[in-house]
Amino acid sequence: MNIKDLLIFKTVANEGSFNKAARQLNYVQSNITSRIQKLEEQFGTQLFYRHQKGITLTNEGEQLLPYAKKVIALLDEMKSIASNDHKPSGRLDIASVETVIKLPLILSKYAQAYDDVDLTLSTGVTAELKEKVLQYELDGAFVTKGAVTKEPSLNQVDVFHENLILIAGKGGKSFDEVIQLPIIRFSDGCGYRAKLDEYLYDHEIIPMKVMELGTLETTLGSVISGLGVAYVPYSAVQEYEAQQLIDCYQLPKKYSEITTVFIYRNDEHISPALQTFVATIEEVKKKVESLT
Repeated sequence: MNIKDLLIFKTVANEGSFNKAARQLNYVQSNITSRIQKLEEQFGTQLFYRHQKGITLTNEGEQLLPYAKKVIALLDEMKSIASNDHKPSGRLDIASVETVIKLPLILSKYAQAYDDVDLTLSTGVTAELKEKVLQYELDGAFVTKGAVTKEPSLNQVDVFHENLILIAGKGGKSFDEVIQLPIIRFSDGCGYRAKLDEYLYDHEIIPMKVMELGTLETTLGSVISGLGVAYVPYSAVQEYEAQQLIDCYQLPKKYSEITTVFIYRNDEHISPALQTFVATIEEVKKKVESLT
């Protein structure tokens, strides 16, 4: 079995299209199609359903994909270890929840020190990013610490401690009035959303209306315009409070204190690029703590 066939399988699955995979890998589509057919023959099972809207993984394809990703990741680690006297290089795929304000400090320090590493960053919610790390779609992710991150297959490094705050458009309303406004929140699986849901449940509060928005920027704009309230880290909105664009309301510590952690797989072998990234997190964390 050719490792390139596994890479093609992974790319087609990620893109959901033979055409898109061919463009990304710089192959002709017929080559992609024949290599997938060959792989299906070797596995003795169909990997994709073909239909008018494109392709989707079969049940067998879904089960085999994590193994293909693991083989590819291990090969990348082998190449990294064998080259440049363990000097970090290659690709490092990192993701984060949207509101890690101090993240640029870590990324800039790492990028300057290890310019041979192709560092990529994406965003998502905690539960989603955890699964992507476990499935070898990401090397690591900054997420909100909680029950969902308690996974034996993961290492987690405490990064920053923050406080969540309930925010509403400027208006001087009481907390009892504000908590009855429509709630604007991130997707299911978000740690901030879980904390607010816990508060609402414990205090038997049923939201009048709930809206789900995808980005912090859209959420803040909606709150400022008076559309509703949101629950976000205070560090992300401190500037808006100073500009008197929002009112802030504090919930009890049980529901407002959070820790951002960096999670990565508890594999036997960790690439030099990831090792040095974790070391950079620790360096930046110590520097920030010394200044506070």
